[in-house]
Amino acid sequence: MIPYPNINPSLAKIPEFSIGSLTVGPFEIRWYALMYIFSFAIAYFLLKKLYKKRDVHIKKSDFENLFFYLMLGVIVGGRLGYMLFYNFQEIFRHPLEIFAVWHGGMSFHGGLIAAIIFGYLFCRKYHYDFYKIADPTVVVAPIGLALGRLGNFINAELYGRATTLPWGMLFPGEEVPRHPSQLYELSLEGILLFIILFILIKKNVRKGFVFWSFIFLYGLFRFLVEFVREPDAHLGHLIGFMTMGQILSSLMMIAGIIGYISIFRRKQIQETEENENHE
Repeated sequence: MIPYPNINPSLAKIPEFSIGSLTVGPFEIRWYALMYIFSFAIAYFLLKKLYKKRDVHIKKSDFENLFFYLMLGVIVGGRLGYMLFYNFQEIFRHPLEIFAVWHGGMSFHGGLIAAIIFGYLFCRKYHYDFYKIADPTVVVAPIGLALGRLGNFINAELYGRATTLPWGMLFPGEEVPRHPSQLYELSLEGILLFIILFILIKKNVRKGFVFWSFIFLYGLFRFLVEFVREPDAHLGHLIGFMTMGQILSSLMMIAGIIGYISIFRRKQIQETEENENHE
């Protein structure tokens, strides 16, 4: 058994203070919130470099608009997805809870769906090729995933099921060691996925291949980790052994396979048309 390091999730507490007639606070700065800020900052600068290396010619104003849309999608979609997928009944009891992001509860799947929709609409509006934008963009996504899971670990939340393995961890308030599933996800969905996507983006793979690789591989990694992650108490297993996370991740894997097929078929159609034009 490994003892939990017991990191204080609150980095600093700001006491109440006044600015003229305006009273502000008290409030606290939490590591989890900082992880979002760090991930967006790192993604911003890394994405600019990736676009340059991939010859993605995008105006500075368009890039900033795109990045804003993606951030909005991650936050709004993440919160809305959590309420729809994991806390649906609460929407009817307390509809305004959708906006209470400070209460916790964000869904990666919801954030991803919204970010893809916003990104697609951006490409349509400003006349950019979706895959040419999406391929390098998804490379930076695992950075946010890794930092987000680190934030979960610091908060001692979303831990795994009870285990007797030597690396089981005794989290605060728990009586038995549990899988540190946040660190599993950090390693798979964060570090390993980033390495794979970074290698792919440097190779001359077909347009859209990196994007669909992200969709498929995240779904696969998350599906596997869910076997040792503690299911949400109010949901449990929804279909046989499958949790909500596994259901959503299964849909991602299916979408990834369909995406792979579509880009390879499109390539074959283009090659056939080119051969016919040369004849």
